[in-house]
Amino acid sequence: MKVLIVEDEPLAAERLRLVLSAYDPAIEVLDMLDSVQGTKEWLARKPAPDLIFLDIELADGRCFPILTSLQPDCPVIFTTAYDHFALEAFQHFSVDYLLKPISAESLAKALNRYHSITSRKTNSVLSNTFGNPPIAIRQFKNRFMVKIGNRLGFVETQDIAYFYAEGKTVFLVSREGQKYPIDFTLEKLEEILDPARFFRFNRKVIGGVGAIRDIRTYLNSRLRICLVAGNQNDEAIVSRERVQAFRQWADA
Repeated sequence: MKVLIVEDEPLAAERLRLVLSAYDPAIEVLDMLDSVQGTKEWLARKPAPDLIFLDIELADGRCFPILTSLQPDCPVIFTTAYDHFALEAFQHFSVDYLLKPISAESLAKALNRYHSITSRKTNSVLSNTFGNPPIAIRQFKNRFMVKIGNRLGFVETQDIAYFYAEGKTVFLVSREGQKYPIDFTLEKLEEILDPARFFRFNRKVIGGVGAIRDIRTYLNSRLRICLVAGNQNDEAIVSRERVQAFRQWADA
């Protein structure tokens, strides 16, 4: 496995290299960089590594502009001394978010997760190569990080009833009925959610198949959907232009 370390503290970078070597001596560290600009230039000249360890606070600013230079399927493990960048970090293809000082145990868990993800993708490639027509491999979002009071927590995608927009804010509603604001637009959610499980009913609501209790015809050839979230029942109207697509999705 070929990795790139982006870290502006030399001691932290060297410690990470040593912990990686202890985990697996076969891991090859391609380079150790310390800036946003230097990393973007490196990525423009060389093939993408298998995995990037990316510090958030670098010598010339935060790391997020680097992510626009990455190939879409290049995974990242964020490394930082701060936990308040986690929400922004998890909007990208991140395997994990490690807080410094990075322990051998936390690194091993992150790398095991990386291997699990890449193994699933490899198995999909082999399946498509031997017997099935090739299809595009997509990595759909498995969880969302949300703010719960003064702390952060996770909501697994399978535990989400629906999403809705109110003004400029998008909310995630869990199947228990809890609501959390998230930093995603509905358009972005359509890209990262599994379309077999979620459908956009209209301009303001994306619903999960497991939350649908009832479907009824409604005015002007529309459909009225009853969504269950905890002890509450909410409604969403499928706009007329999306009714046919909804019927195909529901009957898949």
